[in-house]
Amino acid sequence: MFLEALHDMSNKTTVGELIAAFLEQCGVKTAFGVISIHNMPILDAIHNRGKIRYVGARGEAGAVNMADGLARVSGGLGVAFTSTGTAAGNAAGAMVEALTAGTALLHVTGQIETEYLDKDLAYIHEAPDQLSMLQSISKAAYRVRSVETALPTIREAVRVAQTAPSGPVSVEIPIDIQAAEIEWPADLSAPHITTLTHCSQRVARLAEQLANAKRPLLWLGGGARHAAEAVERLVALGFGVVTSVQGRGVLPEDHPATLGAFNVHPAVESFYKTCDALVVVGSRLRGNETLKYKLALPQPLYRIDADALADNRGYRNEMFVHGDASAVLEELATLLEGRVKVDPAFAQDLAAARESAVADVGKGLGPYKRLVDALQEAVGRDYNWVRDVTISNSTWGNRMLKIFSPRAGVHALGGGIGQGMQMGIGAALASSAAKTVCLVGDGGLMVNVGELATAVQENANVMIVLMNDQCYGVIRNIQDAQYGGRRCYVDLHQPDFAQFCDSLKLTHYRIKSLDQADAIIREGMAKTGPVLVEVDMLSVGSFATAFAGPPVKEEEPEHA
Repeated sequence: MFLEALHDMSNKTTVGELIAAFLEQCGVKTAFGVISIHNMPILDAIHNRGKIRYVGARGEAGAVNMADGLARVSGGLGVAFTSTGTAAGNAAGAMVEALTAGTALLHVTGQIETEYLDKDLAYIHEAPDQLSMLQSISKAAYRVRSVETALPTIREAVRVAQTAPSGPVSVEIPIDIQAAEIEWPADLSAPHITTLTHCSQRVARLAEQLANAKRPLLWLGGGARHAAEAVERLVALGFGVVTSVQGRGVLPEDHPATLGAFNVHPAVESFYKTCDALVVVGSRLRGNETLKYKLALPQPLYRIDADALADNRGYRNEMFVHGDASAVLEELATLLEGRVKVDPAFAQDLAAARESAVADVGKGLGPYKRLVDALQEAVGRDYNWVRDVTISNSTWGNRMLKIFSPRAGVHALGGGIGQGMQMGIGAALASSAAKTVCLVGDGGLMVNVGELATAVQENANVMIVLMNDQCYGVIRNIQDAQYGGRRCYVDLHQPDFAQFCDSLKLTHYRIKSLDQADAIIREGMAKTGPVLVEVDMLSVGSFATAFAGPPVKEEEPEHA
């Protein structure tokens, strides 16, 4: 299309404006970044056109985490802009997180002038072999090598990012190419994103196997988030559901047929032994969710995945179907209608296993069970639940607080500390209608604490729940459990968060007794814009059970 960009009666524009106009065609409403001399032609065009909201982060890692959070909640394309060299390197950890989570994200980074590029001149802002660095932290990485190939390269990057299995894609664009003039193209449309086809004969064979199952279970991962309708059809036929943490909410977690993400608890593992089929859909069966691949999963195990390399990965599968989760499950449900005769006791046994797991976790929380209950009461059903790596997330955030839609849950999947708050800001800016609640620890918050200023500046509708124990709590517990109680390097000097928030004009509450939790959380949820609720863990007390890292499976004793 020739676009309305001919407003100045000229058929010429800059590559920077061309990229801005193309992103508009891709449905991008909000983008993130840190402005610099090496991305100004694009950001200037975004500003002048006024159709994309640009959010200036305080650091490149924060910008990419925000774009990641927005993409996970919206299901659309996340976009982040960085400068070249050090700035592109600053984004690396956030790119690894997006890669681990399979987030469809476009990372556009600048590059020095083509005249000096790759000549080992120690030119300011150039990183030697930056493209190789980007390739190692991205699903794919490209360099725009000429004015004429700028649009095709960006279009291909968007296509690759959004094609399953999705992931972050980096594009570096030399500054002289960004500023160069080019004729408006006749076609600025977004790329065509294809849905993976599958072999129907394989699905039919899988249906034949499952038709005889009396206690069939689905394990749903993040790759099944778009397959909720098909999942509900199979649940109506009698299938039970368990999810990875990334797959939470594909089936609402108050549904009686789901175990939620209570996937490794002893009562659940015992329940697995009574199941006679497991279909793993769009999940990597990660090590920390399978007791390092020693969790005894139901057999036979079948797998459906958009990644052909998922076949037999981690666990051996009886059958593998390479395809789109929604399309395969829809076809499977059609083939199984009227054929599945589920054990009448199956649903009751599943519910009992979940009840036992929930009770077990609740006992370990001690006084913090009241905080969980207060949050569950206040959040309702329409909210986003974003979490950083912290003891509270590992003990209850990843499982206890129910979520009800496939994209409502966001967490630091790769285990990196200090990314949750930025992802929470991005999630909040994806849609201001739903409140975003973000769980962080004091150690993680301070990693990128400057992004609190971004939350205030952008009036992000996020309530940050800060669990403040003034230390790296999980490391301290590991030292107690595995290093003879020798605590070192875990105590953290922290600011007075009330004063700190006041300086930012950020609403702050402090919970020193959980008797205050209900009222403060309700008030925080009612406010529009950013709020920080600090839970003073030194005043509240300890968890009943100390968390010292992900659970591991004890080796079974050898029989003589």
